Amino acid sequence: MSFDIDSFLSTPRVSGLALSPDGSRLITSVARLSGDGKKFKTALWLLDPDGAAEPVRLTRSAPGESSPAFLPDGSVLFTSCRPDADADPDDDSDDVPQLWLLPAAGGEARQVACRPGGVDAVAVARDAGTVVYGAAVAPGASTVEEDRDWTKRRKDADVSAVLWDSYPIRYWDHNLGPQQRRLFAAPAPAGAADELGAATDLTPDPRGAIDVTELAGFDVTPDGRTVVVGWTATDDMLDRATQLVAIDVASAEQRVLAAEDKVLFNAPTCSPDGRLVAATRYQVPAQVGEAPDVTLWVVDLETGEGRDPAPELDLWPHDSAWSPDSRFLYFTADCRGQVPVFRVDVAGGEVVRLTAEGAYSELCPSPDGTRLYALRSSVAEPPVAVVLDAAAVEQQGRPLPTPGGFDELPGQVLDVEATADDGVTVRSWLVLPKGASADAPAPLVVWVHGGPLASWTTWSWRWCPHLLVERGFAVLMPDPALSTGYGRDFIQRGAGAWGERPFTDVMAAVDAAEGRPEIDESRTALMGGSFGGYLANWVAGHTDRFKGIVTHASLWGLDTFHGGTDDAVFWEWEIGNPYTQADRLLAHSPHKHVADISTPMLVIHGERDFRVPIAEGLRLYTDLKRHGVDARFLYFPDENHWILKPQNSRIWYDTVYAFLDHYLLGKNWAQPALL
Repeated sequence: MSFDIDSFLSTPRVSGLALSPDGSRLITSVARLSGDGKKFKTALWLLDPDGAAEPVRLTRSAPGESSPAFLPDGSVLFTSCRPDADADPDDDSDDVPQLWLLPAAGGEARQVACRPGGVDAVAVARDAGTVVYGAAVAPGASTVEEDRDWTKRRKDADVSAVLWDSYPIRYWDHNLGPQQRRLFAAPAPAGAADELGAATDLTPDPRGAIDVTELAGFDVTPDGRTVVVGWTATDDMLDRATQLVAIDVASAEQRVLAAEDKVLFNAPTCSPDGRLVAATRYQVPAQVGEAPDVTLWVVDLETGEGRDPAPELDLWPHDSAWSPDSRFLYFTADCRGQVPVFRVDVAGGEVVRLTAEGAYSELCPSPDGTRLYALRSSVAEPPVAVVLDAAAVEQQGRPLPTPGGFDELPGQVLDVEATADDGVTVRSWLVLPKGASADAPAPLVVWVHGGPLASWTTWSWRWCPHLLVERGFAVLMPDPALSTGYGRDFIQRGAGAWGERPFTDVMAAVDAAEGRPEIDESRTALMGGSFGGYLANWVAGHTDRFKGIVTHASLWGLDTFHGGTDDAVFWEWEIGNPYTQADRLLAHSPHKHVADISTPMLVIHGERDFRVPIAEGLRLYTDLKRHGVDARFLYFPDENHWILKPQNSRIWYDTVYAFLDHYLLGKNWAQPALL
């Protein structure tokens, strides 16, 4: 099968992993292209932990299913917008995800929790089976009936307005409110056909305090008595901090486990013995120009005493999971273009790297402590389920039969290095077409990642270099200053000054790549999205060495960006205070250099992008045309920061192909179909 946009879109996409309490079943979510090709539909699939049996599809509905979690008896909870056959005909709550249960013995799934605002996440107490879930609830509502009545009255009155007195008001691609996110706890079903027990509102007056980001999260102790959650304690947008708060399930009383000024505690996970909770600790920079820091943090649930179990680690940990005996904490961290699995002895502090190459996620330790299940991917491999030996080191993991994957990719992936002008090594991935050689050098496309606190480590279903390689382009994916996986000092090199070290690092990587015999240095283009788009815009105003530049969802005018983005506080930490440091923002703003741009540019932006608002793309395109730059603007009225719909993804690639073919290869402009 050839690797092209059709095979790319039609290949199943695996995400998430859950292991049953007895270790006999693995469940993952698989997204597949719908019959009409207009959307991706997600279902739950069963994987064999031993790798002997082929995957089996568990669920099937038009809306799809996701977020699986096991109950102690092996039943599976999941969220779905599928209609409930037993619901009131006038109830339209199937417009949003609700909580469903698939019995361990099989049979029809049934709805076990329903809220007008939908259910957004779930955690299960591994011993008691207590179910904790998040839901958006009407302000002041104390019962489900009051919640439904408020929702109906608002809908009947055709009211869509929201009155805010706190911040933030939106997140990535959706507006927040007027409902408030709350947490609920309910006993597990008493029998195979029973429903969840009566739910207890653990946060009856949240005041927007439960962190709205996907990072904060929550978990419940094995005995079901305590919920630990990330909690924002103030409405003051400048005094940003996320505490770890323990909530007593019986009384809903709260106590603070961990709290520090300008520290965000995220992703709590409770130990199997119920004594400890692990989280990540994000230290906000003390001032602009200082790099943040991320560490593990382990807190004693009884005393509140906390510490970093791996203080010598100079990487940013995430995706942690406890060993069954609560002795070890498994976690992943970006590391030189890989995302290895590490194990730390919580008491002794010894850190061991368990895996060699690959990017690992979704860690699931087996109940006997001998195995560790995960998803593994790389720049050259989409996610596949694997099983690891919990005691081995520098291992690859044994793949398990998993939906999706490709028989062969059109090029080879190389790990390459360059030396920056300050002597620091800058590494990149270089993906070469198989036929590239000194006799047939390939044109080069440089892709700058977003973030900026990120790295090229894994497979991407949004920006896939192999689609360009299949058309004969080489793709360079550099990790410049600000990239994760190289230590905090490497991030510090670019902190608060995105157009300085990150720019010169990318140029050093390009110089090294263009010096290779397989690369045609006379035909090079650059692409970037989000922070990568910022850098693409900066590059455009500071060099004319590229034949063309593609800038997606990009920052352009830092003088106005602060007030429009969904998280102004982060940008204030990173870039500067627009009210007192306006000169700093202007000094690092790409728009100040528009008069120096001569390179043809393709601007791409989605209307529903709240992280980098559409105004940035509109202003960029207007400024380019006003200054006579050869520019085009690809606009998506129904997309956000990412282009997610299959047909829009096809249009995205077709337009990029046309742009690169025209400006790098000298072909006539080929207008993509239907544009």
